[in-house]
Amino acid sequence: MLYKKKWPLIVFLIPGLIMMGVFLYYPFISNIGNSFYNMSSVVRMPGVELNFIGLENYKNLFKDPYIKIALKNSFLMMILTVIFQVGLALVFAILVNSIRRGQQLFRTLYFFPVVISASALGLLFKLFYDYNGGMLNQILEKMGKEPVMWLSESLAFTMISIPVLWSYVGFYFVIILTGICDIPDDVYEAAAIDGCSGFKSVFYITVPLLRGVLCTCITLAVTGALKVFDLPWMLAEKGAPNGTTHFLGTYMYHTAFSNNNFDYGSTIALFIVVVGVIVSKAVDFIVKPDKNL
Repeated sequence: MLYKKKWPLIVFLIPGLIMMGVFLYYPFISNIGNSFYNMSSVVRMPGVELNFIGLENYKNLFKDPYIKIALKNSFLMMILTVIFQVGLALVFAILVNSIRRGQQLFRTLYFFPVVISASALGLLFKLFYDYNGGMLNQILEKMGKEPVMWLSESLAFTMISIPVLWSYVGFYFVIILTGICDIPDDVYEAAAIDGCSGFKSVFYITVPLLRGVLCTCITLAVTGALKVFDLPWMLAEKGAPNGTTHFLGTYMYHTAFSNNNFDYGSTIALFIVVVGVIVSKAVDFIVKPDKNL
């Protein structure tokens, strides 16, 4: 009843639909077509016939050892995001909500990494990890110890994961803290009368009432882990060493634009979309909040 005339709604919806069609759906459909051809350039030149190779790229996908490494790293990052990003955000939100003075300061401090450019964060941590003159190695040298190759094969994944996980804790912290603030104080007051206070109120009141918010955060964290690109690319551009730090996003970009293998890069991009849809549906099924609660 609010909008008896529907044509103004359609007028405002059409520009957004056109933009999505031009910049999202058309490139996506073209990307699917590119995966079936042998492409030497990302742009199809007029008059140039492309070599149709069928499912050859998809066969190579299952034989590629680097895609297995990238897939393993991406799934491991999913687990880490749930444990550290969402887990730490929940702890910080509960602690900050329990204080009265300085709450706004902590909100700003925890959210601050989210507003910093990922390129700037990548450069900052690259300076930390630098073998010659990096901050961490300078500290070790002051302590009389030998410098460490922080981005070596054994340490690279851990050192790259640290800034990736740290940079988005504040994002989930704000979401969870907002959810906590929406819980009525009457619930806690009634629980306190019944003798439920302190940590008991957290486990029996706060966390159960935050189930819907936590489900949203977990879904965002898991699907976001599949799109990790900027920080790992800044710290280890070629997935060094030996591709051990490649994620699906970085390996796709490296294949398409560093190796100029655009058709195989298109195949990996489509593979990422398929994996993302499957994972998001699986996570939604597992952590879906109970409507009866």
